[in-house]
Amino acid sequence: MKAAIAYYSRHHGNTKKLLDAIRELGDIKLIDVTECMEADLSEYDMIGFASGIYYSRFSGKVVEFARKNLPAGKRVFLINTYGVKGDYTREMRRIIEEKSCRLVGTYGCRGFDTFGPFKLIGGLAKGHPDENDIKGAVEFFRSIT
Repeated sequence: MKAAIAYYSRHHGNTKKLLDAIRELGDIKLIDVTECMEADLSEYDMIGFASGIYYSRFSGKVVEFARKNLPAGKRVFLINTYGVKGDYTREMRRIIEEKSCRLVGTYGCRGFDTFGPFKLIGGLAKGHPDENDIKGAVEFFRSIT
């Protein structure tokens, strides 16, 4: 199975840690949306979108990439890292539905968060993603392929 994952992972590289472990599983292309905003994804069997959570949503760059580049009828999955647990996938789910794609799963875990006001208190979720979080991401990906 050929997969592509478009991602945004900046401040602490939390999301990228998960994706690097997943990439070890096979033919998986990682697309950093800060470097590439257009890509032909039609050749991929499955497409993922991954992001840290910023103000309760996926990175705007990932959202924009999905709107522009997600072909219709694809299998899609979502991965996110967050400081505080919540459902941050609504906007991405809407795009997936609009493109007549099928969401095959989501994976989220804590990630060290010093964004915005969390910086004032030294951050949240220090030490995450940890080994168990990374293992969980790999198991998630195996379960949807």
